Amino acid sequence: MPKKYQIPVKTAIPRFNPIGKYTTIEFREDCAGSCRKCVKKACVYNIFKDNYKHIASMEEPEYLYACQSCFRCVQECTRGIFSRVINPDYRSLGDDYWHADIIHRTWYQAHTGKIPVSGAGYRGPFVGEGFDSMWTDMSEIVRPTRDGIHGREYINTGIELSRRNSRLSFAKDGSLLTETIPIFEIPVPLILKQPKFGILSENVLQSMAQAAYILGTMLLIDPQYYSENFRPYAQCLIPTLSKKNYRDFLENVPEIRMAELAYEDGIDKRIEELRALKPELIISVGVMLNRESSLRAIELANHKVDTIHFYANEQGREFDSENPMFLKEMIREVHLGLVDKQLRNRVNLIFSGGIAMAEHVAKSIICGADGVAIDLPLLIALECRLCRQCVKGETCPIKMGNINPDWGKQRIINLIGAWRNQLIEVMGAMGIREARRLRGEVGRSMWFEDLEKESFGPIFGERKVSGLV
Repeated sequence: MPKKYQIPVKTAIPRFNPIGKYTTIEFREDCAGSCRKCVKKACVYNIFKDNYKHIASMEEPEYLYACQSCFRCVQECTRGIFSRVINPDYRSLGDDYWHADIIHRTWYQAHTGKIPVSGAGYRGPFVGEGFDSMWTDMSEIVRPTRDGIHGREYINTGIELSRRNSRLSFAKDGSLLTETIPIFEIPVPLILKQPKFGILSENVLQSMAQAAYILGTMLLIDPQYYSENFRPYAQCLIPTLSKKNYRDFLENVPEIRMAELAYEDGIDKRIEELRALKPELIISVGVMLNRESSLRAIELANHKVDTIHFYANEQGREFDSENPMFLKEMIREVHLGLVDKQLRNRVNLIFSGGIAMAEHVAKSIICGADGVAIDLPLLIALECRLCRQCVKGETCPIKMGNINPDWGKQRIINLIGAWRNQLIEVMGAMGIREARRLRGEVGRSMWFEDLEKESFGPIFGERKVSGLV
């Protein structure tokens, strides 16, 4: 058995007080002050341990995300001095897609490296748009002591980024005639991606590069941000190059193992030039996700690229459409298009845009992706509130540009560690031991749209039912 892959998570305390969702307000004038078993002492999350500081300074307690909404203090206080409130600042976080719960959960994972658990359970809607209309099948969770992150069995989350031979040819004496292609693997189905906005100082990008290096994965980076300080991590960088700069960049940074070209007419010539310039280079092509994506995938698979990287928008939707499809439907369309042409195993598919939570990784792979690229979760891990003040030219409220790269690196490592543990838990519950085996396994999922048609289609008709989603 190969050495078990481990992610070195370690507590990385936030620089600013996180904006939490719930907290408890206590009416101290009604406190008896003589309870030997005060509910504050019984709090398993220790949110009251610094309470005396607030009393001394005559300040209200912060809305800390340490409160896990179990509300034990509210229920068990003999004097009834506690009541639950929602932080008004919490409601202003994020937007309709990157909502406050996602930001809050990401902060916690980047801080602790642990899977978030809520004492009050899940109180959201049963179904929603996008990935929220898809559920994973956990019917194989029959051996909890052996499966998952605490089990003895090894669950492999690695994927390849290099192309594969579709068939092997052998001589009469048994020797291999087919030229073998070097295999390039990463241990997690996640690559990091430089965000399109934010305070992208060298400290911030150094955090991402160092995290990618330790995790053994890759970082997609704009070459204009590259400096000599990134050279120690060059092997884990994927520069997003154009026909104007790819030759100079690769000659100046020979340590680069993988590069991405933007799709354009005549891309086949660029790929041939890259192969001639650096035969061992892993080549990815970046493609905007739209209605032509399936055709682009077939074209590029025939050009023998290693990986195709499809970009959706921040909300996980395709471009250039009045009624844009969501990422999960587009992944399925591209995947099945390649399967139909018997090209799927020749190329790797990476999708980015709208990947906001750990569950989105597993669901993307089930739809047909090999892996995903994440960008905004990296900013959120560094305490970004997605207020977008930086886009407006205003001052960043958390002064992200000045972060310590060692601290930022650990926050990102913690986030990926928590996400990978959740992926392992899902795979263990499915009885799957390989992330590669999960690819395209839609039989291990349930889609609300399909269930609705099966249940109500015979009664109301398919047209009426399809309009209910």
